[in-house]
Amino acid sequence: MLPPSSTHKARVRRALVRWLQAAALLHLLVGLGLTWAGNTALLGTYQLSIEQAFWGQAAPAAARHQQVWWLALFGATLQSYSLYMLGLIHLGNRLRSHSAWAWLAFGIVLWAPQDVLVSLQAGMWSHLVIDALALLALLPPLLWLYRHDRPTTTLKGLERG
Repeated sequence: MLPPSSTHKARVRRALVRWLQAAALLHLLVGLGLTWAGNTALLGTYQLSIEQAFWGQAAPAAARHQQVWWLALFGATLQSYSLYMLGLIHLGNRLRSHSAWAWLAFGIVLWAPQDVLVSLQAGMWSHLVIDALALLALLPPLLWLYRHDRPTTTLKGLERG
């Protein structure tokens, strides 16, 4: 039987992996929504906020169509990203691979500052909130899993005994 602290850590690990899986599935659903619901009332308010950032009002029809097209492309990219995310989560969980957690964390750390900068240059402050929430939701679990799954021993050369 495992000591109580090991059992607790195993439960925490399992919960964090499930949390990350849910986040990856949410990315998949959002990606599907952006690709297939871009021209519906579901995303109308979001579309208008983008238009107001660039046009100061509702955009001309041709600009709206181009925006829907770009959102659809981004949605497809997000769907693909979510599958890569699910794959790394699966490998990190199954193999207890600290490097899988590190790659996911590196990807988020690479994405977030750029997304924030590009969004703020366009005056899209709502993206700052979304990015901050994503960082808070994903980085702490990834860092915990990285530390938990990291090997505890390191060989310092060949030792002869």
